[in-house]
Amino acid sequence: MQEAQQGNSEKKEEVVKEFGLTTLSINNKTTVMVLTLIIIFAGIGTYLGLPKESFPEISQPIVYIGTAHPGNSPIDMENLITRPLEKEINTIAEVDIIKSTSVQDYSTIIAEFTPDTDIEDALTKVKDAVDRAKQELPSDLQNDPNVFEMNFSEFPVMNINLSGDFSIEELNEYAEYLEDEIEKFPEISKVEIRGIDEKELKINVDPYQMEARRVNFSDIENAIRAENVSMSGGNVLENDIRRSIRVVGEFERPENLLDVVVKSENGAIVYLRDVATVDFDYKDKENYARLRREPVVMVDIIKRSGENLLIATDKINAVLKNAKENIFPAGLKINITNDQSKQTRDMVSSLENNIISGVILVVLVLLFFLGTRNALFVGIAIPLSMFMAFLILGSFGITINMMVLFSLIMALGMLVDNGIVVVENVYRLMEEGFSAF
Repeated sequence: MQEAQQGNSEKKEEVVKEFGLTTLSINNKTTVMVLTLIIIFAGIGTYLGLPKESFPEISQPIVYIGTAHPGNSPIDMENLITRPLEKEINTIAEVDIIKSTSVQDYSTIIAEFTPDTDIEDALTKVKDAVDRAKQELPSDLQNDPNVFEMNFSEFPVMNINLSGDFSIEELNEYAEYLEDEIEKFPEISKVEIRGIDEKELKINVDPYQMEARRVNFSDIENAIRAENVSMSGGNVLENDIRRSIRVVGEFERPENLLDVVVKSENGAIVYLRDVATVDFDYKDKENYARLRREPVVMVDIIKRSGENLLIATDKINAVLKNAKENIFPAGLKINITNDQSKQTRDMVSSLENNIISGVILVVLVLLFFLGTRNALFVGIAIPLSMFMAFLILGSFGITINMMVLFSLIMALGMLVDNGIVVVENVYRLMEEGFSAF
């Protein structure tokens, strides 16, 4: 009987397996505790410093070519603009897909390159192709084709809509105030104002007065161009100090143009006011912004790539709060749309809640069935694994975004299941008499 028991004991010792890393950790408990504390504090610091945004940064080599040619039908735009440009762009070897759209007065071409193509190289090659195609384009084309990179990180992360019983000029002033304040933040790339067109000086001539005074359009154009000039006057030495002289001749007010001498012949002076009137007003409407079918002045906020979206929106909200209390009038309506930080904030909060609730539930379950020691092991393993994941994400420069948060939440569920299985298996082996010591 004793020999049989001894044989079983030897057999049991033969099947015992040893994992080197586990044995090393058991034999160096102090080192493991120090590393655990380092991972916890470093993980928390990395998590707080990781940029948080809605979507990951996408680097896709796509080049946009837009050409405006007013007064032409879609068929003419296709034949005169789109096809010659497509022909030259198609000669680029790295081009994968070319998509084009021809509408009234405008041609759009989107060239997608292979994923391994450098975007700067792609942009240069497309510009060269457009230059080669210019000889086939219409000679009366007002502007060259507009070529630029389609950068998905340049989409607005928040829109601030201003409306109320105010003039366009007043709303524009309020929008420019927000633009100046928000662009000061390092997290913001740029701020754009939509719904406001630029102003232009319009000269409304009277053809009958022009004919009576023998004035043509070239006389008016040349006279205004010659008067509206600022130039350098050299420099002068005064009290041993050399000072620069600048002659300022640009018009400051539209009314000043009326005093321009258009023509002087045989003592007869013709002023601009004799043949025309001036009007400083907005251009023909090209820029539109609507909210609930009502016209608004919209402020588009574009975040800088790699910056923290939550910090940026907190600063923007602080600017809006100060503006509402101290700058803007009471009747100004401010509506925030397309705030991507809300979704990101909810997902970050969901991840934090899942980690906390997962630790609590697992510890409680194991506490009833496997005891305090085993429950604490799993309870420590879950947040420790997350902290290690944050350290790895930070070292590779990856931001906390929707894709990463979904992955971490999914991994959290697998981590809880594996932790319970591993601890239960260790507990079972220990009850059978196996020991790591």
